Amino acid sequence: MKKLPSTTVRAALALAFVSLTLLSLSGCKGCQSAPVSSSHPGIPLPQPKGDTGAEVQKLIGSPQLAILKWPNYSDYQAQVQKFYIDRVYEPAWLHDGKPTSQATALIALFTDAAQKGLKPEDYDASLWPERVQKLAGGHGRPVEEAQFDTAMTISAMRYISDLHVGRVNPQSLNFDIDVPSKRAAFDLPAFLSGQVADSADVSGAIATVEPQNAMYVALQKGLAQYLELAKQQAANPQPPLPSLGATGAKSIVQGGSYAALPQLLARLQLEGDVTATDTDTAAASDTAGPRSYNAELVAAVKHYQQRHGLTADGKLTQSTIDSLNVPMEVRVQQLNNSLERWRWMPDNFINPRVLVNLPEFVVRAYDPDHSVAFKMKIVDGEAKGNHDTPMFVRSMRYVVFRPYWNVPPSIIKKELLPHIQRSGIGYLADKGYEVARNDGTVVTGYTAHDIEHLRYIVRQKPGPKNSLGLVKFLFPNEYDVYMHSTPELPLFNLTRRDRSHGCVRLEHADQMAAWVLQGQGDWDEDKISEAMNGDKDNKTVNLKTTLPVIIGYFTATADEDNSIHFFSDLYGYDKALEAALDKGMPYESAPVKINPKLVPGETE
Repeated sequence: MKKLPSTTVRAALALAFVSLTLLSLSGCKGCQSAPVSSSHPGIPLPQPKGDTGAEVQKLIGSPQLAILKWPNYSDYQAQVQKFYIDRVYEPAWLHDGKPTSQATALIALFTDAAQKGLKPEDYDASLWPERVQKLAGGHGRPVEEAQFDTAMTISAMRYISDLHVGRVNPQSLNFDIDVPSKRAAFDLPAFLSGQVADSADVSGAIATVEPQNAMYVALQKGLAQYLELAKQQAANPQPPLPSLGATGAKSIVQGGSYAALPQLLARLQLEGDVTATDTDTAAASDTAGPRSYNAELVAAVKHYQQRHGLTADGKLTQSTIDSLNVPMEVRVQQLNNSLERWRWMPDNFINPRVLVNLPEFVVRAYDPDHSVAFKMKIVDGEAKGNHDTPMFVRSMRYVVFRPYWNVPPSIIKKELLPHIQRSGIGYLADKGYEVARNDGTVVTGYTAHDIEHLRYIVRQKPGPKNSLGLVKFLFPNEYDVYMHSTPELPLFNLTRRDRSHGCVRLEHADQMAAWVLQGQGDWDEDKISEAMNGDKDNKTVNLKTTLPVIIGYFTATADEDNSIHFFSDLYGYDKALEAALDKGMPYESAPVKINPKLVPGETE
């Protein structure tokens, strides 16, 4: 391999790069090729030593490279320039005019990008064989060598960055996650030069930039499985399972009949919800005829329902049939979406202590060794009422026992005022509310007019009937979204549980409190019970160690046994992400952050 510049030269080149970056950005308006030069006469840029290097220098002066599938690489141009300036424009991926082993390894990764949940053509996968052929025998012209090398650098940077931080800026999709800072903190040119260009294990080197998270790893394994299932389904297409409409039944129960029993068996077997042995048993034990919905099938359907966010009762319902008819390629896309969202996570949230998954209606708590301590049901923001729970990452800092609930203005106007107008001002006191000034002083002589014009705070007194229950867990954010207990326990019997105004309600808040406060002195179960059921209100406990919390949105997850689970696109964010990715490179990067005004403050 060619020798790189000395440390002294590197330092001078780094200074020169500052002016180079400014020049390249100003030259992007018309996407015209501009010579790479320095505006500081005392710090000259290095000059290429050969013809190929000279061609590289010309190419990287433009934010467009015509031979690429997506020619506009302006979002990487400054990094590409830094990469080549650091090596005095010497080709990185050619040796004696032939592709290096590292280049060959990269091409293989680009070709298999679908295994990572990425699009192979984003990295010119189908175009590389022809480019390699042009260099056969090491007799390519300098311009062809320069095009090959520059295209390889751009494609490698795109691939590595997409694995590290994802493709789309989540802030363009109303996810409050700071990917631009994560992207800026990663020295992509240095990684490509120091860890990949000379690596004996290119795949292994690049794998280190991916999220080091057990669920992410399991989702990638699941993706490989579902890519294969999608191939099988495409090679042997089957008609969709018939609906129940013709039968007039709302569901098929054990012992009932279903016209497409063989197809149902095959479909359940496809994803492993019923094994080949179970299928044989189901057929052999069928005593009610070939169309009997027997015990083995009931068990298989129940297993399928558990993995797909459906009511797991084993009944063959229309919603279950609709789910079974979803093509495997759609499940592949759900896995791709979830992998993308994991890549957005800041480094210190890659392994969170608390993971709320909104489409799943579940929260997981993780011990310091990243093992799952427990998971429990949640209720989250209602999709129909503009109460979507926002997606963000923050750190849990304190717990409040027996909290007040400050009623948001939107709820006062939409829900409390109509009751006051019907029942009189005494309605508030009858339902456990009180009125206070901003300093907390309780007001007694208030009127309906005062309430209507929001002159005071309306708050619900602490206690078991309080909308926040007996404890809340706070990770400060501008949306006033937090986790809390609730008196409405019957909601946890529902399969779909988007019933809140935006906050996350916990099924077993006392269990969460015991876990959060472990190691916090003498906070045992008895003390927690006393804090929740005693007479001391609004007691705040600051955490000695903050806990990273993800309020996330994953329509595909992996359970603790690595089984893959799928959920409905509750808020339509999968659809929005897929639309953004369908536009092609460069992907959406402009931040359009959630407007906190759209999310009620002090929600419940």
